[in-house]
Amino acid sequence: MKKAAIGPSAAALSRTLIVETALAQIDRSGPHGLSMRSLAQELGVEAMSLYRYVRGKEDLLEGVITRLMGGLASSLDEKLAEHWQGFLQTVAHEVRRIAIDHPRAFPLVATRHPAAPWLRPPLRSAEVVNAFLTALTGHGFTDAQAVGAYRSFSSFLLGQLLLQSAVRGAETGLVEVPLDEDGAAIPQSDGTMSLDAAPEVRRLGSLLSRDHSAEEFEVSLEALLDRLDQELSQ
Repeated sequence: MKKAAIGPSAAALSRTLIVETALAQIDRSGPHGLSMRSLAQELGVEAMSLYRYVRGKEDLLEGVITRLMGGLASSLDEKLAEHWQGFLQTVAHEVRRIAIDHPRAFPLVATRHPAAPWLRPPLRSAEVVNAFLTALTGHGFTDAQAVGAYRSFSSFLLGQLLLQSAVRGAETGLVEVPLDEDGAAIPQSDGTMSLDAAPEVRRLGSLLSRDHSAEEFEVSLEALLDRLDQELSQ
């Protein structure tokens, strides 16, 4: 088999470059079309050289998600928390911008595992959720109300933005990928952070982990029906 040509990018190969190139491929053809071989070919390197920086496709997809969502936490300026409605509006519009800019990649945010098993996409970062809960409890929300708001807000964003992504050509099914392969020289932990740096997430872990999905569905449905009934009566 003919070896891939070593291009000028080989000397500058890095995890950042690999992840950026992977995201560009996903933007063009979706995550199902991404492979380590196609990625290496585009970068002009041997496929095995990628494993110095990523463990395999699983690790690569985690890197892509981190790249997509990485700017969200930094966009949540402390001043935004002075008004909780404005804070939530900023979060919503920032996540929507990600979905609009990268519609084929956005479903990965929903289908890959989050930083903790009881966090919900698309607000899957412990840092972002910690900021969310801190902002709401700081404005008088009880613990239960803050967690309920997080759940409702996440469901609203995910439903709306997955639909918008699908309209723009995204495949919303699960992406079948192998587990991380052995042999990576640099172990990675993209998409994770110690909960020691997210005290509100740790403190409210028991509330966050409870399954109220059936109740939430009924509440959301009733709210929708009430709004439609109000519109009809106007």
